[in-house]
Amino acid sequence: MKKVFIIAEAGVNHNGSVELAKKLIDVASESGADAVKFQTFKAEKLVSKNVEKAEYQKQTTDINESQYEMIKKLELDLDTHKELISYCEIKNIMFLSTPFDHDSIDLLNELGLEIFKIPSGEITNLPYLRHIGKLNKKVILSTGMADIGEIEDALDILIEAGTKKENITVLHANTEYPTPIEDVNLKAMVTIGNTFDISYGYSDHTLGIEVDIAAVAMGASCVEKHFTLDKTMEGPDHKASLEPDELKAMVKAIRNIELALGSSVKKPSKSETPNMQIARKSIVAKSDITKGEILTKEKITIKRPGNGINPMRWDEVVDTIATKDYKKDELI
Repeated sequence: MKKVFIIAEAGVNHNGSVELAKKLIDVASESGADAVKFQTFKAEKLVSKNVEKAEYQKQTTDINESQYEMIKKLELDLDTHKELISYCEIKNIMFLSTPFDHDSIDLLNELGLEIFKIPSGEITNLPYLRHIGKLNKKVILSTGMADIGEIEDALDILIEAGTKKENITVLHANTEYPTPIEDVNLKAMVTIGNTFDISYGYSDHTLGIEVDIAAVAMGASCVEKHFTLDKTMEGPDHKASLEPDELKAMVKAIRNIELALGSSVKKPSKSETPNMQIARKSIVAKSDITKGEILTKEKITIKRPGNGINPMRWDEVVDTIATKDYKKDELI
């Protein structure tokens, strides 16, 4: 069975600190996640200098600074990328990062990333999609704020540019931080998979872990979740992130659900097979029976254990001749 690919989304929760970024890698590795993901961007290429912050960003950062000023402090330079990639190798976890501009795409490609994560905000960015599509890498596409037509357009661009469809995983997402439970619309994840006959998953911004677990039960092949060292830290995404113990609990729950989903073949399991004799029943003598008597309905009954004649053969046994003497409750 294919494992669910779990991405622990560090994002910008490093607050611009390499040491904090390494601590986040430690947490992601210890949790059992498959990858830890950061964000790669140049502030001047991502956002205009006079753009306001999102409402959730205003609530978690300095209300007087612009979006540009906020994210400028969260950039990771080339040397930091190399340092974090090396640290991930030591910690035996995959390094991923989301590029937000063309230079960042090239930087991550030159650093040898095998998977490119496209954030929800870039799903309508044709030149960006075409740039990543030409790389012919594995692609994970988030679809927050998008409708089914916009997802179709993005997939067409990626595939026409050179990315194989089988190398694309589409993540259902909602970009409100945190996402209200009533806005999750998890069934849309399955709609995406069925509509495009494509691998699908879920990028989660709810406060708990139950929706991630439900997504896996519904067939998600990839789950992405923000995490932090401490939800009370200053920064745009800490508040809507999991703390270390919660991340561990999510990964453990997902791995358990993977095991529980099984093979889809309905048959007795190895653990329950011994219970068949105990819990099932057999045809037994209702009273003492003498050899040669007719086994009428009044002479036989059905009781445990289940290691005798299956009661489904009742009609075959009724009105046959006893071939030996039977004591009450003895298996026929």
